[in-house]
Amino acid sequence: MASVRRERAYLDYNATAPLRPEARAAMTAAFDLGGNPSSIHAEGRAARAIVEDARRAVAELAGVGPRGIVFTSGGTEAVNLALTPAGKAVRLIASAGEHVCVLAGHRFAPEAATLAPLRPDGRIDLAALEAALDAGGPALLALQGANNETGVLQPVAEAAALAHARGGIVVCDAVQLAGRTSLDAQALGADYLVLSAHKFGGPKGAGALIAARPELHVGSPLLRGGGQERGSRAGTENVAGIAGFGSAARAVRGEVAAEAIRLAQLRDRLEARILAAAPDAVVFGAGAPRLPNTTCFAVPAIAAATLLMRLDLAGVAASSGSACSSGKVARSHVLTAMGIAPELAAGAIRLSLGWASRELDIELFIEAFAPAVASLRRRGAA
Repeated sequence: MASVRRERAYLDYNATAPLRPEARAAMTAAFDLGGNPSSIHAEGRAARAIVEDARRAVAELAGVGPRGIVFTSGGTEAVNLALTPAGKAVRLIASAGEHVCVLAGHRFAPEAATLAPLRPDGRIDLAALEAALDAGGPALLALQGANNETGVLQPVAEAAALAHARGGIVVCDAVQLAGRTSLDAQALGADYLVLSAHKFGGPKGAGALIAARPELHVGSPLLRGGGQERGSRAGTENVAGIAGFGSAARAVRGEVAAEAIRLAQLRDRLEARILAAAPDAVVFGAGAPRLPNTTCFAVPAIAAATLLMRLDLAGVAASSGSACSSGKVARSHVLTAMGIAPELAAGAIRLSLGWASRELDIELFIEAFAPAVASLRRRGAA
């Protein structure tokens, strides 16, 4: 007898959003087009036109000119490209809650890298940052726009003002901002932004390092060769991936205000249902400004790995609030930096919504979550 396929709820947009139909269509058209974008014949010019159209779309999303866009293979490459000693900025200051690609991917000597602490609500401690900035010469400051685990929004503009007043440069990992809240390089005050297409409905394997001003230029490329991307990133461009990136950027730019409201309403209902099912659950960063699509919580005495497996078997895709590598759940350095007790942090679950999220996803989650928590508590009490 054939089994009935249960509908699944996908609640892991902060890891990867499903591909938007606009992006899929743009990629399909690009796949059908021959030609290297560096070639001068008609086929090459057609490929170049696709890349440059996408460059304009990504620039418009970030509020910069198209010359500021350097396409990369994703956010990690863009971060590695940006976080290198250049000019007077010979030391790095990063918040303790940065993505691991910042903490492990920079090109500064270990003794030249400093972590600025987080407050208990998940935001960077600006007083401690100011002290760190005053402790040496001009620094390169790495500060994410929003944390990928908790959704907490960082005070990038205030931090950037502190760094700039001391001759510093600011790189903002804006990967989680795009499509969920307004994204404006000038308002953020950062010198560079980092984006990754697959977080908001574009394809995996496409990202960008974005310079807020045309005079900014990457001084030390990671990849050297043919001089593509104005000498900042060698290698034949991923035309299809870039096409999907540009299409997704254009789509989210037109709907971000309404989408932020919709996602916040869904997120708030989701948290209310979680707390109704488990009143002792703790929502991390709840007292700070957060992305409208993200909730990170833990139920005391219930391990994240166990609950995640129960949810997956019941048809819900979620993730741990901690960094994951090859499917293994590790303790969150973000929650540790917030001062969360290890036993509570070990239960962190992250739920994140996006462009295709529905009310049904919340219902499916609660149908799986409430009995799972009840069962695990009975087992723990036995």
